[in-house]
Amino acid sequence: MTIATNPNKTLISVNGVDHYYEWVTTANSTPGAKPVMVFIHGWGGSGRYWESTAQALSEQFDCLIYDLRGFGRSNSPQKITDKPASEHYELIEYAEDLVTLLDQLNLDKVYLNAHSMGGSIAMLFLNKYPQRVEQAILTCSGIFEYDEKTFNTFHKFSRYVVMFRPKWLTLIPGMDKMFMARFLHRPIPRPLSQAFLEDFLLADFDAAYGTVLTSVSKAATEWLPAEFKKLTVPTLLIAGEHDQIIPAEMGRQAATLNPNVKLAILKDTAHFPMLEDPETYLQNLREFLGI
Repeated sequence: MTIATNPNKTLISVNGVDHYYEWVTTANSTPGAKPVMVFIHGWGGSGRYWESTAQALSEQFDCLIYDLRGFGRSNSPQKITDKPASEHYELIEYAEDLVTLLDQLNLDKVYLNAHSMGGSIAMLFLNKYPQRVEQAILTCSGIFEYDEKTFNTFHKFSRYVVMFRPKWLTLIPGMDKMFMARFLHRPIPRPLSQAFLEDFLLADFDAAYGTVLTSVSKAATEWLPAEFKKLTVPTLLIAGEHDQIIPAEMGRQAATLNPNVKLAILKDTAHFPMLEDPETYLQNLREFLGI
């Protein structure tokens, strides 16, 4: 384990890969003294966009934010040239990274809040390790149907987008706003949109493209509904009314599969309801958790 100068922000080796993590707690609080909420970010991002939500909940929870391997401030596995990218970035492997992280931090049972692709990782974790989770929040998650032509086109387009990511894009005025336009219905502070663009540009190619192949796939259209049906952990699914990435209808369909899933659709928000309307988001979360 490598310790940084700030004990709340550090790197830890998880399954052979250095992962960045940080604690968001109240002043003079020892991490783990309160119930722990773990935050999982989505594709192309990092834990940075969870910080404001974690700060708002830090009175009730010690909040653990970490970056998935290959994204944000975490490292990537060594290149494996004899395997396609998708084989090294199965979402179940990310779920195994999480359980290893919890074990190394001596965290027995936690609350989970996962977003977008992170929600799919969380679903696998919730069903494989239900004894490790008190309650879960899935933000912008759902089930979808397979369409071979659409998926193939999406994969080709995604590969091109991931390949063409020059760092100088951050220097173009307004590029961060343009980049986030499809994800939002309401504006968010510019430092946040700039951070999103920076994280996207920093993401490892194999991780970014490999997780596209595994999360948007025929297999995912089969196992995701099955995982929702098996779910035993009480779960709140929060969807954005105007989400173009994972439409609210996908969340609605997922919620009908299991009585343990409570659905909340937030008006006038899209793919980042926790940032677009934090007050309503936190109100729904607190009512569900009973805090």
